Order: sequence, then structure tokens, then C-alpha cells
Amino acid sequence: MATSRNPRPANRADLPEPREGVRAPIAVSAQSGEPLYRQLRQALEHQILVGTLVPEQPLPSSREMARELGLSRNTVNAAYQELLASGMIESRSRRGYFINTQMLRNRELGAAAATAEGSAVDWSRHIRPREDAGMPEITKVRNWSSHPYPFVAGQVDERDFPRLAWSRALRDAMDAPHLFYSLRDSVDEDDPFLVEVLCKRVLPARGIQARPENILITAGSQQGLDLLAQTMMGRDTVVGVENPGYVDARHTFARTGATLRPLEVDEHGLVPPEAFGDLDLLYLTPSHHSPTNVTLSGSRRQQILAGTRDAGALIIEDDYDSEFRYRGKPTPALKALPNSGHVIYLGSFTKFLAPGLRMGYLVAEAELITELRNQRRYKIRHIPGHPQRAMALLIESGQYHRTISRRRTQLQRKWQVLTEALEEFVPFKVVAPPGGVSVWITGPADLDCVELAAEALKAGIVIERGDVFYDDPGANRNHFRLGFAAIKLEAIRPGIRELGRVIAGLSGLTGRQGEAPSHPVDPLNPARSGSVPNGAPAEQL
Repeated sequence: MATSRNPRPANRADLPEPREGVRAPIAVSAQSGEPLYRQLRQALEHQILVGTLVPEQPLPSSREMARELGLSRNTVNAAYQELLASGMIESRSRRGYFINTQMLRNRELGAAAATAEGSAVDWSRHIRPREDAGMPEITKVRNWSSHPYPFVAGQVDERDFPRLAWSRALRDAMDAPHLFYSLRDSVDEDDPFLVEVLCKRVLPARGIQARPENILITAGSQQGLDLLAQTMMGRDTVVGVENPGYVDARHTFARTGATLRPLEVDEHGLVPPEAFGDLDLLYLTPSHHSPTNVTLSGSRRQQILAGTRDAGALIIEDDYDSEFRYRGKPTPALKALPNSGHVIYLGSFTKFLAPGLRMGYLVAEAELITELRNQRRYKIRHIPGHPQRAMALLIESGQYHRTISRRRTQLQRKWQVLTEALEEFVPFKVVAPPGGVSVWITGPADLDCVELAAEALKAGIVIERGDVFYDDPGANRNHFRLGFAAIKLEAIRPGIRELGRVIAGLSGLTGRQGEAPSHPVDPLNPARSGSVPNGAPAEQL
């Protein structure tokens, strides 16, 4: 005799059919002092109010509910009758009980009215005011990728990401012998394999020699900045920062109550102060200054190293995109120079891969690393082990460095097209930087780049206003930034052509064909006629 491939249980009543009505578990207890029917009514009322029960679906029948919960039908019916009397549910002929949606709407209106009358929590009493409140912030157009010409900085073209290699590294990290390190709670340790390949395969390219005790893996360089700020800064700390400079670093430092000392930047990088004695720390982006991309000259590197060392001050070197230089030779990191023990080095694995991966590292003396590791432990414990091990495998395979080489070639092509388009369509002189993934532009003094950014967006062009990078934004509204890593190569030239039209409409300037100033505009000091422009070759070591 043939048998069914899917035999049904003999007693179907023991297995209730699944329904849309009740999904979240309901707990009732005979040990409670509350009657069972009232416990059930309260549980159902809660599920109705939080949206667990679907208004369009009938509530389970009393028979089904009794069977699911091990209660008598009388108990369930009593709970339903109380809900019916309160107006939470309504009875529909031959269909059963349904949620009373009108009652829900009335309750929502009542809750809104109660909030308006001030019965809601006054969160201003509980949230501490931020020390950096009022400081300008970098803001991104949230839907930038939907615009035809997204000249955004800090983003990448997702088509360039090594998807297959990264997927393979993630998969291999889940197999022996790597699985243990991917899944363990390491408390405050980093993946030893990642630290090893960082010391042997990544840092030597920047001239840095480090041991495992000198390394801390971070959730991007931003977490590194936060750990340093929380560990070494306070109300009695003075931090030198570049002006213009990286806005998020300023916010991170200011939140500790530290005093920020703006230091000017010119075509050779940060202008060293006459004396370093009043500084506790100095934050620098020497390879490609953020946001102008100028390179700190060799003589100034030596001057800053000696001055801070003699004054007992520390240097935070943020080397976020040193891999990308298209003209001239790369300069060594400050941390690679002699007598640089007081330099704290911040780097990133993912700035060029994909910033959303959020993985960086910090290189410093072992004593500081030990303290930072303890700080990190009580914030996030450690970076997730799986992506750490995957990153180590990606580097070990050689794909990491191949991706850097390929990305550098791609970005150099974009850089070339962008600089040529700027020369042709922008009605004032722009000299591109020797490296980086963006171009900093200073327009005539009467060009308002806040207005320009708004008008450009109407034409589908996303640019970044430059005033927020200054200590005094109101006096520096003629600067803006064009990122070229995320935009497609074929969109660069038409995007700059449209941007030139927008600029001409705002400023009254025409295209470069015959109407450009005879001297380039100094991107950091427009008043200086004929000065060395942004991106001029920097003095080398």
C-alpha cells in the first residue's frame, strides 16, 4: 500500500494552524495574583497598541487561543469581552473579533495632545550640552549618488571595490584555522595576524618600523582621534589645529573642553608658530592637507618635529590618503623620520577600499597604546574579529596592494580629466594638488560658495562648500571642494562644464576663453597676487 510522502499527524487538533493574528508570545501564569483572563486581556491590549497584531486580520478564535495557551475557552472569552467593552476590539458578524482602528486613532490623537501639553519627557534636562555646540559641521547631500554630477569627497565608486577578493577573504576567515580569531571575544586584543601583516606589509611602505606593541586597530581613524582626545585632552589642554583644517577632528577635540589654537596653512603646508611652548598637542595632515591637499614641505617637517620635541608637545599625524599622489614623489611620514617618538600616527585600511568598512590603526609608543587599548575596551571592547581577519587575508594575498595600484591608476585618470575640465570651463585659474582625492578651489573674493553649492545642486551638481573648514567661516565663503573618487569618469567633464555655467551666472564671469585673471589665485590667500598656487610642487626631503 502506498504511503503519503507528507503524512499528517493523526490528531490535527494538537497542532494549531498558523495565523496572521498572533505571532508574539503571550505569557500568563496561574501563580500570579492577577486573574488569568485579566492577564490575557492586558497582554492582548499591549500587542494591539504596539502594532504586533494586524488590524486587517481577525483575532484567533476563543477555541484556538485556548488551545495555544492551555487555557479554558471561558477564560479567553472573558478577556475578549473586556476588550470589547473597552472599545479596543469590535465584533463583525460571522467574521470574528477585529481591532477597532478608530479607537487606535483616537488614542494616537490623545497621545499627541498630551505631548503638546508638556507631559512628554523634557530631554534637555537629561542630555548634557556639547562643548562643540555651534561649531560648523561638514554636511553631506544625503542622496548624492542620485545626482548626475556628484563631486563629493570621502566617498568611492562602488564599482571599484574588489568585491570578489573581499568576499573570498570573508569566506576564508570563517574556516579553520581563522574561525577562532573571527568569532572570539578578544576582550581588548587585536587580531595578531592583522597586526603582523600591518607591521610587515603596510607600514614599511610609509617608512615606518613598528612592533605589535606599538599597534592599535581602530574603527576608522575617527575612533583613533576620539580615543586620543579622551585619553590626553581636557580643559587644561591646548591643541594646535590647521586652519583651514579637518572639521571632525576639531569637534572631537573640542568635546573634551580643550582649547583649539588655529594655525595658518599656505602653499607649503602648516606655517609653524614662532614657539611651540604653549601647545600640548599638534594635529597635522602633512601628506595631503585636509582640505587643500597641499604637502607639508621637508624643511617645515624638520622644524615642527624639533620644535614640538623641545617643547614637550605631541604630534598627531593623520595620514589618511597618502597612497594617492599623481605628481612628484611621495614624502615620508613624519613618524618615519628620526627623533619622531613623540609622533602618534593614524592610518586607515579602508579610506581607499570603502570608507563604510570603518577600519584603521594607530601607531605610537607602547605605553600610550596600552592606555588606549584600555580606553577602547570600555567603549566597544574591540573591532569585530571577522573583518579584522578578512583584512589580514586580503593584505597577505597581495590583493590589497594590487587594489591600491589599480585605484591609483583610476584616480589619476579622473584627476587628469578634472584638471583639464577646470582649465577649460571654470572662469578663474585653478591649480590641482599633486595628490589626494579632491581639489580645493578658491574663487574670487565676491564668489559666495554657500550660494554656489545651493545653485549647483539645482543643476544636479554636488559640491562641498569650503567655509566650514575655517575657524572663521563667515570670512571664508569663496572656497569649495570637488571630490573625484566617487563620480564616474565620463561624468566629470560635463559636470564641470555645467558648474562653470553656474559660476558664471552667479559671478558675472565668463568662461576661461580670454577672461581669466592673468595670475593664478592663491587658494589659501586670494589677496596675494601671483603667489604660488595650491598644489605647487612642495619642497622634498
